[in-house]
Amino acid sequence: MKLRGLYAITDSQLLDGGRLLPYVEAALKGGAKLLQYRDKSDDASRRLREAEALRDLCARYGATLLINDDAELAARLGVSVHLGQTDGSLAAARALLGRDAVIGGTCHASLDLAEKAIAEGASYVAFGRFFASQTKPGASAASLELLEQARARFNVPLVAIGGVTLDNAPELIARGADMIAVIHALFAADTPAEVEQRARAFSQLFETR
Repeated sequence: MKLRGLYAITDSQLLDGGRLLPYVEAALKGGAKLLQYRDKSDDASRRLREAEALRDLCARYGATLLINDDAELAARLGVSVHLGQTDGSLAAARALLGRDAVIGGTCHASLDLAEKAIAEGASYVAFGRFFASQTKPGASAASLELLEQARARFNVPLVAIGGVTLDNAPELIARGADMIAVIHALFAADTPAEVEQRARAFSQLFETR
């Protein structure tokens, strides 16, 4: 499977009040290729329920579901996982989930972390943040030059995250990003129709190259 295009990431505050499933379906309709379910709450039964519903939605639209920071839940559902630097070993996740799972690793602004992640079996590496981000305002800043260096050095797909908008995404893609990870610029919308429209606009950025 080719990892390229819009990578949608859920946010439990943005998507509360019954918005999660209709908004995610709208993003998938608009062309999102990967969806990361990100929920930091301790409500395990709700997380399982939501993740199962998202798995079914992704299957319907031919997209890949990744669970943020929970390889056990990913294994239980037969889906993929994204791990941060403090969320366990990529190698252990690969052993648990098998060779076909998509496993992503957060590499902040470090080529060395990316090299380590790839050695441990990462399917893609994520760099960020590139721009001011509402989700993680204090996260380390990555540069466009870093993206170019990573493109020259690694042959796995590169994900750019952090404050990505329709205005700045084209530059990230031009510098080597295979996927752009978007939260607020996609889901901070009043209606599912607006989310679908935004997803379509992000997805079209990849068709023009």
